[in-house]
Amino acid sequence: MHEGHRERMKKRFLSEGIDGFNQHQVLEMLLFYTIPRRDTNPLAHELIDRYGSLSGVLEANPEDLKKVPGVGSNTAVLLSFIPSLCRRYMNDKWKEKPLLNSSAKAGDYAATLFYGRLYEAFYVICLNARNEVLYADLVHEGTIDSAPVYPRLIVETALKHQANGIILAHNHPGGSLQPSSADLDATRKIKSACDAISIHVTDHIIVAGARHFSFADHGLI
Repeated sequence: MHEGHRERMKKRFLSEGIDGFNQHQVLEMLLFYTIPRRDTNPLAHELIDRYGSLSGVLEANPEDLKKVPGVGSNTAVLLSFIPSLCRRYMNDKWKEKPLLNSSAKAGDYAATLFYGRLYEAFYVICLNARNEVLYADLVHEGTIDSAPVYPRLIVETALKHQANGIILAHNHPGGSLQPSSADLDATRKIKSACDAISIHVTDHIIVAGARHFSFADHGLI
């Protein structure tokens, strides 16, 4: 019975896509691949009830997931792997050396760097003279309490990748797009340090979910 149900689910996905699936059906189908011989529907419902949503399940700590009866190590790893896979997929869609010649493009590109990240992260997007991406370097995860640390990290990264210019990008996992006083202070110090070695700081992008805020658009850089 379960095998027939699984085949119907797979055929439905192949013919209709995933948009018509509800959250527990998406999760149920994902669980097929780590739980081969059991009805995964009850577990899918239990996980969504526990974590509140499909995204909540995928963002849950793997060790916490394993405390749910029926969730083994393979299942916990697979579920936790999905957000990072989505981030890699979206970033890869930009192909090699994407051109970031507007704040809108810079914001859209920066957003792909933060999919599935639950903690604050800081990237330096290194650009060549044509504003094409040479490399997006993750320079820090978690909040840096001391603003003077930022200029040293950024200058070292820009020089390492032989950048002509850079775009700074960090996320606000809490959802606010408003730059903090620390964000503004760190940006000023980074720009001053980069100006001294003739590296142009093009923009600083704050990402919150699918939204983004450009310092350049708001005259803050």
